[in-house]
Amino acid sequence: MHKFSTRVYYEDTDAQGVIYYANYLKFIERARTEYLRTLGYKQNELLESGLIFMVRKVKIDYLLPVSLDETIRIETKLIKVKKLSFDFLQTIYNESGLIVCKAEVFCCSINAETKKPELLPSQFQQKMLKEIN
Repeated sequence: MHKFSTRVYYEDTDAQGVIYYANYLKFIERARTEYLRTLGYKQNELLESGLIFMVRKVKIDYLLPVSLDETIRIETKLIKVKKLSFDFLQTIYNESGLIVCKAEVFCCSINAETKKPELLPSQFQQKMLKEIN
Protein backbone atom coordinates (compact mmCIF):
# COMPACT_ATOMS: atom_id res chain seq x y z
CA MET A 1 0.00 0.00 0.00
CA HIS A 2 1.19 3.48 -0.86
CA LYS A 3 0.24 6.71 0.95
CA PHE A 4 0.20 10.16 -0.65
CA SER A 5 -0.90 13.39 1.04
CA THR A 6 -1.82 16.75 -0.42
CA ARG A 7 -3.60 19.95 0.52
CA VAL A 8 -6.89 21.10 -1.01
CA TYR A 9 -6.32 24.36 -2.86
CA TYR A 10 -8.78 26.96 -4.11
CA GLU A 11 -8.48 25.58 -7.65
CA ASP A 12 -9.69 22.17 -6.38
CA THR A 13 -12.99 23.46 -4.99
CA ASP A 14 -16.41 24.40 -6.31
CA ALA A 15 -18.64 27.39 -5.45
CA GLN A 16 -19.46 25.82 -2.06
CA GLY A 17 -15.78 25.61 -1.09
CA VAL A 18 -15.55 21.80 -1.20
CA ILE A 19 -13.61 19.59 -3.59
CA TYR A 20 -15.31 19.58 -6.99
CA TYR A 21 -16.26 15.98 -7.73
CA ALA A 22 -14.18 15.65 -10.93
CA ASN A 23 -11.04 16.80 -9.10
CA TYR A 24 -10.98 13.60 -7.06
CA LEU A 25 -9.80 11.94 -10.28
CA LYS A 26 -6.78 14.26 -10.32
CA PHE A 27 -5.91 13.35 -6.74
CA ILE A 28 -6.12 9.61 -7.33
CA GLU A 29 -4.15 9.95 -10.59
CA ARG A 30 -1.30 11.71 -8.77
CA ALA A 31 -1.31 9.06 -6.04
CA ARG A 32 -1.18 6.19 -8.58
CA THR A 33 1.65 7.91 -10.44
CA GLU A 34 3.66 8.27 -7.24
CA TYR A 35 2.95 4.64 -6.34
CA LEU A 36 4.22 3.45 -9.73
CA ARG A 37 7.29 5.64 -9.22
CA THR A 38 8.07 3.72 -6.00
CA LEU A 39 8.00 0.53 -8.08
CA GLY A 40 10.63 2.05 -10.36
CA TYR A 41 8.48 3.27 -13.22
CA LYS A 42 8.20 6.89 -14.28
CA GLN A 43 5.62 8.06 -16.79
CA ASN A 44 8.18 9.60 -19.16
CA GLU A 45 10.29 6.43 -19.17
CA LEU A 46 7.24 4.32 -19.97
CA LEU A 47 6.38 6.62 -22.89
CA GLU A 48 9.95 6.41 -24.19
CA SER A 49 9.76 2.63 -24.07
CA GLY A 50 6.60 2.72 -26.21
CA LEU A 51 4.23 1.65 -23.44
CA ILE A 52 1.25 3.52 -22.03
CA PHE A 53 -0.84 2.68 -18.98
CA MET A 54 -4.41 3.83 -19.45
CA VAL A 55 -7.41 3.97 -17.18
CA ARG A 56 -10.19 1.96 -18.77
CA LYS A 57 -12.81 2.21 -16.02
CA VAL A 58 -13.36 3.92 -12.67
CA LYS A 59 -15.96 3.12 -10.01
CA ILE A 60 -16.08 5.94 -7.49
CA ASP A 61 -18.11 6.67 -4.36
CA TYR A 62 -18.17 10.16 -2.87
CA LEU A 63 -18.91 9.80 0.83
CA LEU A 64 -18.10 13.09 2.60
CA PRO A 65 -17.19 16.61 1.45
CA VAL A 66 -13.68 18.00 1.96
CA SER A 67 -13.16 21.75 2.32
CA LEU A 68 -10.63 24.24 1.09
CA ASP A 69 -7.23 24.11 2.87
CA GLU A 70 -7.76 20.66 4.39
CA THR A 71 -5.14 17.97 3.93
CA ILE A 72 -6.19 14.66 2.43
CA ARG A 73 -4.40 11.31 2.37
CA ILE A 74 -4.82 8.94 -0.56
CA GLU A 75 -4.02 5.28 0.05
CA THR A 76 -3.41 3.26 -3.08
CA LYS A 77 -3.49 -0.52 -3.07
CA LEU A 78 -2.87 -2.79 -6.03
CA ILE A 79 -5.62 -5.42 -5.97
CA LYS A 80 -5.25 -7.35 -9.23
CA VAL A 81 -2.57 -7.94 -11.87
CA LYS A 82 -3.09 -9.77 -15.15
CA LYS A 83 -1.03 -10.04 -18.34
CA LEU A 84 -2.48 -6.84 -19.86
CA SER A 85 -4.13 -5.08 -16.97
CA PHE A 86 -3.96 -4.14 -13.32
CA ASP A 87 -6.47 -2.72 -10.85
CA PHE A 88 -6.25 -0.43 -7.84
CA LEU A 89 -8.33 0.37 -4.81
CA GLN A 90 -7.83 3.98 -3.80
CA THR A 91 -9.22 5.44 -0.60
CA ILE A 92 -9.14 9.12 0.34
CA TYR A 93 -9.18 10.16 3.99
CA ASN A 94 -9.75 13.58 5.54
CA GLU A 95 -7.71 15.10 8.37
CA SER A 96 -9.88 13.28 10.92
CA GLY A 97 -9.11 9.93 9.33
CA LEU A 98 -12.60 9.48 7.91
CA ILE A 99 -13.07 7.98 4.46
CA VAL A 100 -14.34 10.68 2.10
CA CYS A 101 -14.00 8.86 -1.23
CA LYS A 102 -13.33 5.34 -2.50
CA ALA A 103 -12.41 4.43 -6.05
CA GLU A 104 -11.68 1.25 -7.94
CA VAL A 105 -9.47 2.06 -10.92
CA PHE A 106 -9.03 -0.44 -13.74
CA CYS A 107 -5.95 0.12 -15.91
CA CYS A 108 -4.54 -1.51 -19.01
CA SER A 109 -1.26 -1.57 -20.90
CA ILE A 110 -1.19 -0.46 -24.53
CA ASN A 111 1.40 0.14 -27.23
CA ALA A 112 1.98 3.89 -27.58
CA GLU A 113 2.19 3.74 -31.38
CA THR A 114 -0.54 1.26 -32.31
CA LYS A 115 -2.84 2.02 -29.36
CA LYS A 116 -3.49 -1.73 -29.09
CA PRO A 117 -3.22 -3.85 -25.93
CA GLU A 118 0.31 -4.93 -25.06
CA LEU A 119 1.60 -7.33 -22.45
CA LEU A 120 3.02 -5.81 -19.30
CA PRO A 121 6.80 -6.18 -19.20
CA SER A 122 7.50 -9.33 -17.18
CA GLN A 123 9.76 -7.55 -14.66
CA PHE A 124 7.05 -4.97 -14.03
CA GLN A 125 4.34 -7.62 -13.72
CA GLN A 126 6.51 -9.49 -11.19
CA LYS A 127 7.02 -6.33 -9.09
CA MET A 128 3.29 -5.73 -9.14
CA LEU A 129 2.46 -9.28 -8.16
CA LYS A 130 4.76 -8.96 -5.14
CA GLU A 131 2.74 -5.94 -4.03
CA ILE A 132 -0.42 -8.05 -3.90
CA ASN A 133 1.05 -11.04 -2.07
